[in-house]
Amino acid sequence: MSDTIIRDIEALQRVYSEPPVARALTKELDHLSDHYRALIEASPFVLLASVGPEGLDCSPRGDAPGFVKVADQRTLLLPDRRGNNRIDTLKNIVRDPRVALLFLVPGVGETLRVNGTAEIDVDPALLALFDVGGKPAKSVLRIHVERVYFQCQKALARSRLWDPACQVERSTLPTAGDILSALDREFDGKTYDAGYPEHMKATLY
Repeated sequence: MSDTIIRDIEALQRVYSEPPVARALTKELDHLSDHYRALIEASPFVLLASVGPEGLDCSPRGDAPGFVKVADQRTLLLPDRRGNNRIDTLKNIVRDPRVALLFLVPGVGETLRVNGTAEIDVDPALLALFDVGGKPAKSVLRIHVERVYFQCQKALARSRLWDPACQVERSTLPTAGDILSALDREFDGKTYDAGYPEHMKATLY
């Protein structure tokens, strides 16, 4: 049986022999243009990828549109809210500052990709800028932009992500309580699921 695993750049380029479309390169900038800023300010959701000694991590972050603030053309501010205290992303950033972000805007096919480095800031005045209901951010990621470009609509078009007809009925999949009960037989998943809506309201910020 022949080896079908690609193991070097030369082999990869033989499969993808056509050069990149010119506009796929010209859309990449080293700063946030006005158009790219508009996408970030409209986005209520971003995926944040990081890397550390234990491996990779990709974490969802969400809040009201514009919760990631554009400080200037090369700097983003992303608040960290109350969570489960695993702090996988933050532990990675302390040891390796490289990050990648993918911004989504509901109903919009294009996504925005930002690559750069991050540092964790706990200046009280900065945390207060992200106050919600009297609760400031736990910390703020100051992200230094190195590369930014938009991704075309194909992935979201293929997935029909924003199509209401494609929404999955929640009851067809395991609940959080189901998953936790399977991992710990003494865990009361039904009680957990029943109480989670109120728990989330109390701990959202």
